[in-house]
Amino acid sequence: MPARVCCCCAALRPRYKRLVDNIFPEDPKDGLVKADMEKLTFYAVSAPEKLDRIGAYLAERLSRDVVRHRYGYVLIAMEALDQLLMACHSQSIKPFVESFLHMVAKLLESGEPKLQVLGTNSFVKFANIEEDTPSYHRRYDFFVSRFSAMCHSCDHDPEIQTEIRIAGIRGIQGVVRKTVNDELRATIWEPQHMDKIVPSLLFNMQKIEDVDSLNGTRIGPPSSPTGGEKEENPAVLAENCFRELLGRATYGNMNNAVRPVFAHLDHHRLWDPNEFAVSCFKIIMYSIQAQYSHHVIQEILGHLDVRKRDSPRVRAGIIQVLLEAVAIAAKGSIGPTVLEVFNTLLKHLRISVDFELSDRRSSAGSAAFSTSSKESDERIVQNAIIQTIGFFGSNLPDYQRSEIMMFIMGKVPVFGITSQSLDTSHLGDLGTRRIQIMLLRSLLMVTSGYKATAITNALPAPFLDPLLSPSLMEDSELRQLVLEVLHNLIDRHDNRAKLRGIRIIPDVSDLKIKRDKISRQDVSFMKKHGQQLYRHIYLGCKEEDNVQKNFELLYTSLALTTIELANEEVVIDLIRLAIALQDIAIINEDNLPMFNRCGVMALVAAYLNFLSQMIAVPAFCQHVSKVIETRSLEAPYFLPETIFKDKCNLPKSLEKHEKNLFFLTNKIAESLGGSGYSVERLSVPYVPQVTDEDRLSRRKSIVDTVSIQVDILPGNSTEDKIDSTEEITFEALKKAIDNNGLEEQEKEKRRLVIEKFQKAPFEEIAAQCETKANLLHDRLAQILELTIRPPPSPSGTMTITAGHAHYQSVPVYEMKFPDLCVY
Repeated sequence: MPARVCCCCAALRPRYKRLVDNIFPEDPKDGLVKADMEKLTFYAVSAPEKLDRIGAYLAERLSRDVVRHRYGYVLIAMEALDQLLMACHSQSIKPFVESFLHMVAKLLESGEPKLQVLGTNSFVKFANIEEDTPSYHRRYDFFVSRFSAMCHSCDHDPEIQTEIRIAGIRGIQGVVRKTVNDELRATIWEPQHMDKIVPSLLFNMQKIEDVDSLNGTRIGPPSSPTGGEKEENPAVLAENCFRELLGRATYGNMNNAVRPVFAHLDHHRLWDPNEFAVSCFKIIMYSIQAQYSHHVIQEILGHLDVRKRDSPRVRAGIIQVLLEAVAIAAKGSIGPTVLEVFNTLLKHLRISVDFELSDRRSSAGSAAFSTSSKESDERIVQNAIIQTIGFFGSNLPDYQRSEIMMFIMGKVPVFGITSQSLDTSHLGDLGTRRIQIMLLRSLLMVTSGYKATAITNALPAPFLDPLLSPSLMEDSELRQLVLEVLHNLIDRHDNRAKLRGIRIIPDVSDLKIKRDKISRQDVSFMKKHGQQLYRHIYLGCKEEDNVQKNFELLYTSLALTTIELANEEVVIDLIRLAIALQDIAIINEDNLPMFNRCGVMALVAAYLNFLSQMIAVPAFCQHVSKVIETRSLEAPYFLPETIFKDKCNLPKSLEKHEKNLFFLTNKIAESLGGSGYSVERLSVPYVPQVTDEDRLSRRKSIVDTVSIQVDILPGNSTEDKIDSTEEITFEALKKAIDNNGLEEQEKEKRRLVIEKFQKAPFEEIAAQCETKANLLHDRLAQILELTIRPPPSPSGTMTITAGHAHYQSVPVYEMKFPDLCVY
């Protein structure tokens, strides 16, 4: 009980002291004297200049009561301070606030949990008061430190521990609310404060399994209590405070709020396992303003660079966090970090492959288990990187996704080219192949779901050329990935799933194929790049290491091209390509294994069956069906249902097979000609164009020699043939016509002539070449040093062969050639 003073002394005391003394009862259990408290409040409101003195006197009494452990009077003093604080809002309240904060600090410094909670509650009430004018000189350093310490309370009594931690979190929340809204008073965002606040909140967001968790025990993600538990759960309260803090962060202080998260996760080793780390960054990404998402991503990328020498599982944990962050950020604003994300991930992909190969070399003599474990861990990192690249890219807008596709494709290393942005020179062939496969897997994920309105947007020339280059590599997995990427870009109506698996489809209409009318842009694309697509399909069928999946993907490529890009002209080209593939299996100039030859025959059968039903020409369908029926009886290994079984009896040779087992050009021409198709070009065998990609892919040139064979048949009788032939190689012709100073011009001219024959309509070529027939005779005579006389009758014929492709003999004066077409 406070000491009483005599009446004379009381009358001489200042009025504000008498009013303050009167609110304290003789017995603290009676609580605050409400009538006298109303008088004190009225006095403070009427004379605000006395507030500072009232506050100082109350602080003096409270300090004395705390020292004397008279906690009942301490409670009364704090209740009075709270009421005065809520009632007075004038500018004179500032000195009073200083006294108030001094008293709160006294309570927080005490070792009594009840007083700490009492001081916290008073501070929270104060934090909710909006002051008319800010006080720039006021600092909250002490409160930040004290509340953060309370968040880490390790009291032996679990209930008291929880109570103090909740008080500390609520105190931090009050500090944040009081300071964060004032842009001029931004001390709360300084690193020394964030380094205390953020770890304190994260510590309580974890599910505490052991009070000694600070010593290194791994802590999982917080549980999700329901109902009344949420109000008394430090994890939930800390999460709410953390969300509020991040939601108030601005452009200038975002990094200061995020960096302590990395320090906490590093210190407590929470990257492996990384459930809590993922949970934290999900909270961060959903709490911050969308336009600041790229700041968080930049920080994660920077931390990944810092920890690049850590164990694979730690790096994989960080990359997994990055995946979750970009998955959320991709739905909003990424900012300028799109290419930075991919560039950093590709750099770490190369580093991971380097580590994997280094471990393999260094542990060549060690235990196989250790080596396998290290490689497996690095594969986890690599898969995480690929998943992140793919997921991020697939969620970008179309215009950004096309840029990322170009960016990734530009990083794919190609044999023979050393100017790649992604340096793999020190990795060797094995490391380069690993990089190629992983980059193409990333590209496959990026292109998934990409629907371009025009095929030129999905496959521009700068992207198509490098994409198709790996399809010439002598690696079946690389070729499979290229074809799958191509399918993603060509298939704009989601028909690929309906075409899965190479087979003879009895009725294509049952598949319910979706297609639109071929656009003008698609027609233009096929005129420019159709031969390029045909060439890579053709070469892909000639690979010795092809397995069933390769044939299935090649079949799907042909089918999707038919659905998405085929007009009448393209249909003819695709039939020519299919017949050329059939010739690959029959002639076998590449010495392919019997399985590959039968696989190609099955591929042609499946595709022509599909094509004939798509264009719905009855005679064509009848011919295809008849050949397939004959094969099923006499040569089932020419059909996909048989050849791709585990056990299939293969023939010893294909030379003895009858013609009724093959698709015949003349039969197809007759069937299509009757339906209005222009079938003249069917008589011209398909020969793929030669490009520099053959050199880059370590492949033998497609056309080793070009020969010209001239057959002159004198007289009107077709029975008396006089064969006069001479074979001229490509090099011999080149030397014969090459002018020393015009070599480059001649190369360009040859390229243009070849391109013209491949892409121009047959009628146009015939019309332009008709006037040059005689000139061609003269020049051929000079080159071959032969004397060619005009045939006495139109029965004279000329036959030209290129490589092993034999062109049908036609009358000389009906055969139309451009000038110097022998190139």
